[in-house]
Amino acid sequence: MKLSNIKKSWLYLSVLVIALMGCTTQSHRKIEIEPVQAVNQVYTGVKSTLVIGQFNNRSNYMQGLFTSNTDKLGNQSKTILMALLQQTNRFKVVDRDNLARMKEEAKLLGVEQNIKGARYTISGDVTEFGRKAIGDSQLFGILGRGKSQIAYAKVTLNVIDVLTSEVVYSTQGAGEYSLSERQVVGFGSTAGYDATLNGKVLDFAIKETVNNLTRDIDSGVLVLSQ
Repeated sequence: MKLSNIKKSWLYLSVLVIALMGCTTQSHRKIEIEPVQAVNQVYTGVKSTLVIGQFNNRSNYMQGLFTSNTDKLGNQSKTILMALLQQTNRFKVVDRDNLARMKEEAKLLGVEQNIKGARYTISGDVTEFGRKAIGDSQLFGILGRGKSQIAYAKVTLNVIDVLTSEVVYSTQGAGEYSLSERQVVGFGSTAGYDATLNGKVLDFAIKETVNNLTRDIDSGVLVLSQ
């Protein structure tokens, strides 16, 4: 091959590499979120006022010596629970975590707050939580290998009458969420650590408890005052 042809080949190759490096693609899609079962059901009964109390991580997950003092699972669970309870249209959910900020906003509006008291407090605990990764290989990994990440959560909810401090209702929900990927003869993707599984499995388990709560209210098993 002549020197000039070699230079032309390198030039074409360089242009191709630059073109590939300069190409960027963007994509987006809507992800459907499964609501609670009661979201599409008509409800004409009494709407009890609920305030969400403590939601703590009682499991062994993230409880080691080198973890932070912030209860990430508990805080995440509390946010999920508030949204799901509001979706049911069975309760008047009040927020106590932002009272100071809301008081400042009321001052800016020039009005006095009219804070409503809640007859019931609903508290929760993440009683079990864990993650594990399972891998397998075919012919020592030559033909392929796979990896699965599995997250498990179990949640307990208690409804407490603030006048008597009696626990009038308890329910539990559990769920498992997994992510699996496989490589075959070098093709395919490998599953890196996916932190979103924590939130997904918590949402699933808490949704089960809220579904249990609303079903028992609709069937008359649980009767709450206004």
